[in-house]
Amino acid sequence: MMVARKIAVVVLSIWVAAAFAGSAGDALAQKAGKKGKFAARVGVDKVIKEPVSQTMPVIGRFVARQHGPVGALISGPVDQVLVDVGDRVVKGQVIARLHMNRIRATRDFKAAELLEKQAALTTAKAQLNLAEGELTRLDRLRLSAAYSKARRTDKQNEVVKFNSEVAEAQAGIGQAEANLELAQIDLGNAEIRAPYDAVVAQRHVVTGNYVRVGDEIVTLINDTVLEVEADVPSNRLMGLQGGRTVRIKLDDARAYDATVRAVIPTENVMTRTRPVRFVPQFGAASKSKGLAANQSVTVEIPISDPRDVVTLHKDAVISRKAVNFVFVVVGDTVEKRTVRLGQAIGERFEVLDGLMPDDLVVVKGNERLRPGQKVTYDGVGASKKGGSGDAKPVRGPSKPLKAG
Repeated sequence: MMVARKIAVVVLSIWVAAAFAGSAGDALAQKAGKKGKFAARVGVDKVIKEPVSQTMPVIGRFVARQHGPVGALISGPVDQVLVDVGDRVVKGQVIARLHMNRIRATRDFKAAELLEKQAALTTAKAQLNLAEGELTRLDRLRLSAAYSKARRTDKQNEVVKFNSEVAEAQAGIGQAEANLELAQIDLGNAEIRAPYDAVVAQRHVVTGNYVRVGDEIVTLINDTVLEVEADVPSNRLMGLQGGRTVRIKLDDARAYDATVRAVIPTENVMTRTRPVRFVPQFGAASKSKGLAANQSVTVEIPISDPRDVVTLHKDAVISRKAVNFVFVVVGDTVEKRTVRLGQAIGERFEVLDGLMPDDLVVVKGNERLRPGQKVTYDGVGASKKGGSGDAKPVRGPSKPLKAG
């Protein structure tokens, strides 16, 4: 019993000595800070007010706006397939050729028909000119005894006939020109070209296959023009008006803004969701690099209207014995201030009490500070993740909703 009492007395003595030493250290540090000695170099960040809205994660997927099979525009045997699966092609590049000998012969035949029609027109015009000349000479003999009214009538009928032949020859030329243009189009269509920049996802034919109009040659995917499609619960669509900005996150932790392009008016009766299309804002530098169609992505769907909250950077908060406090820069010294925190918003905390917007809080070097200590800093290192006016998501349900 006596031993236990002695141990308790020793422990109590050590605790009192430690408390006295800590208080003396705080007082010494405060006194030294006020005299300008031991000024600590720290990093600071500004307390800001920003709009936030509560969100819920929904699993979506990337979809290519341009994708699908490229078909043959004419019938014929395949002569060459110039691409393979995985090849990247540009708009207008030849990806396959059909045998062109028969098509060229047809084009030459149509060109010859056009020449024939043009010659027929020349002949018809010559005959018309001849008949009109004879009719003119007969009209000059109207007062002569050699004038024959019946002959003039016959010649006038010939003029009408040759006018009709000229018109027929002109129509024949138009038809021949159209036939030649069709043959020329078929010759051009014998080369199947890529309709847009894309990657070859599948090959459907090989050399020697016979294809008909509409038969698939290759399947292309344009992976540079991607959208995000997510199946959103119908009761969460009120905040997804066209042009609304949301946040999307990839599996590798990359995050981008995206805007709502359209809410598709069709609902899955099993899941009570509707597809929504978002346009990612990748920026010129990272333009959808390394992304693929059907790749999963998490979309932060807003489930509440934006509200203004006061936030501070997480690095400013020190927690001891369930009490949160920060060091606020006042002039060239710091003061310890207890804060009451709300929800996490990205790299920041919502401040419920204890701070005001534009307060400067220490985010680097605050672990060794004492109240009243003098500090120096280079400038306000405002967090890039949450500036004034940036809407940042506050997490809703912890588990993402799987699309469809």
